[in-house]
Amino acid sequence: MEENIFQEEPQQDENLLKFKNNLLAVRQEIKKLLIGQDQLVDLMMVSLFTQGHILLEGVPGLAKTMGAKLFAKSLSVGYSRIQFTPDLMPTDVVGTSVFNMKESEFKFSSGPVFSNIILIDEINRAPAKTQAALFEVMEERQVTVDGTTYPMEYPFMIIATQNPIEQEGTYKLPEAQLDRFLFKIKLDYPKLEEEKIILRRFRSDFSEELMKTVNAVLTESDIREGASYVEKVHIKDEILDYIANIIYDTRNNGDLFLGASPRASLALMRASKAVAVMNGRDYVIPDDVKLVAKPVLNHRIILNPDRELEGIEPEDVIEEIIKKTEVPR
Repeated sequence: MEENIFQEEPQQDENLLKFKNNLLAVRQEIKKLLIGQDQLVDLMMVSLFTQGHILLEGVPGLAKTMGAKLFAKSLSVGYSRIQFTPDLMPTDVVGTSVFNMKESEFKFSSGPVFSNIILIDEINRAPAKTQAALFEVMEERQVTVDGTTYPMEYPFMIIATQNPIEQEGTYKLPEAQLDRFLFKIKLDYPKLEEEKIILRRFRSDFSEELMKTVNAVLTESDIREGASYVEKVHIKDEILDYIANIIYDTRNNGDLFLGASPRASLALMRASKAVAVMNGRDYVIPDDVKLVAKPVLNHRIILNPDRELEGIEPEDVIEEIIKKTEVPR
């Protein structure tokens, strides 16, 4: 899916216009440093307004970490970065109870996951027990330690990265955890002209002074307002049936060993509503569903081994399913 999600359409509503201006402001800040990743920015905005999480996959050097950091800098909210390593413990992520000698009692010391935008770098480098520490917080936006539950502040969004090539010292994410990500975004190499722009942009910025020019343009209030507006976007029953048919087909497809879950249906619906608003509408059309179907589903399905050996990609199967699913009028 190479097309941008954000498209030019006439604005008909003051709230839609404000939403669009906020999107343009964020994109303008991020594009000060990030070259040729418009789709990534759009999908991060969709995830923000639908309370989703993102998994970024790509070889080293494709600005996965930079993209997440720039996105966080464009928002006036908290940001933390956690480098996952093989020796990282669950308490290093969520926190632990520490005995207070003065008061003679245990007090909870929160970990770096207690922030708003959390970058988890190389998520597949930590073992299963550390990955499992994210299960509750990703789904329920809370952490339970020693029987006490601690809720996350709003907004809460995890952006995780992983390298698909290097396998030594990595631990594959379980399906249950992959299903908690709204999107899996596969980043590719920049085009030749984009590579030239990158070199020109950074030829005199060895000390990364350009990073300081990125400003926070959206507040927590702006994010809440945008999310509330997305939630109210109209989606008619025929489009809901269209989403259900796409998901159902993944469970009855000869090319797939595992189909998508009901969580995928809800994710596709929410993402489609956000895309509709980004394109200047307060209602969803089938094209909105098609635009986000691949990043929503590519990590939630498993190919049959023989199809995988043939070099078929999950996106190829998703494309075929979309083509043969009847589009509502």
